[in-house]
Parts: sequence; structure tokens; C-alpha cells
Amino acid sequence: MTRGALYHHFRDKAELFRTVMEQVAIEVAAQLVEGELARDAEDPADAWTQLRTGFQSLLDLSTADTDFQRIVLIDGPAVLGNDAWDALVERTGYRLLSAWLERAVTEQSIEAVPVGPLTRMVAALLSEASIYIARAPDPDAARAEIGVVLDRMLRGLARGGAATP
Repeated sequence: MTRGALYHHFRDKAELFRTVMEQVAIEVAAQLVEGELARDAEDPADAWTQLRTGFQSLLDLSTADTDFQRIVLIDGPAVLGNDAWDALVERTGYRLLSAWLERAVTEQSIEAVPVGPLTRMVAALLSEASIYIARAPDPDAARAEIGVVLDRMLRGLARGGAATP
């Protein structure tokens, strides 16, 4: 494909990059969901447990030298700005996260809190955790630290303030 043919479909390089960034994010979201559904088929878990293991899987993806790390976590916000990252999370993650959080509330595995603000807060935690890991000089060490901190914070949402590991 020639450059002219490619740019015929996009207004500029930024729009092309934004499209690539979104596609990579969608693929990662699908991979995470498929992984959790496969894990659940082998060992059924409540929605909150699925979310917590899915969050840890997302953090794992933040350490690997992948398209997700480079395009979505590092280059995307650097090239397009933080607003592009926030918009991407809103388009690709909020509905899915909100639905799973709603299930966790319905199943009574987490305290009943308003799901809209909870979705935004959890998404912000995951976003910052992922970016922190991807930009760290030692991503593996950062991943270990963030994993502990994130899980400790999330345990506070569980009914009674404690969740199973």
C-alpha cells in the first residue's frame, strides 16, 4: 500500500496513530476477557475475583515488550497527549468494566457503591498502574510493587473489607 493510499483513509498521521492505538487496546481487552472466561470455565469464580485476576493480567501485559506497551502505554500518550489516552479508556474499557463491577455488586462480592464513579476510579487506578509499569526503568520490579498496592487497595471494596487472594 502506498503512503497516499493509506492517508486517503486518514486525515493525518495523528488520526492514523490514534486508530492503531485503539485497535491494539481493543485486542488487549478481548485477550483479557477471553483469558478470564477460559479461567472461569476451568475454575468458576465470582465477578470480583475475575476482575481482580484480570487486573493483574493487565499489569503483566504492561511489563512485556509488546505493541500494547509501546503503542498504547508509552507512545500513544506521548504523541497524542493524555486526553487521547483518557478517551481511549473511555471508549474501550468503561462499559466492560462497569458491567463486571455491576455483576460484582449484584453478587454481593463487593460493597454496594455507585458503579459509575467506581468504574472511573478503578479505570484511573489501572491506567496509572499500567503507565507507571511501562515507563519504569525496571518494569518487572514496578509490576511487582504495583500488583501488591493495587490488590491491597481493591480489597477495601470487598464485602467486609477483605477479599480472598
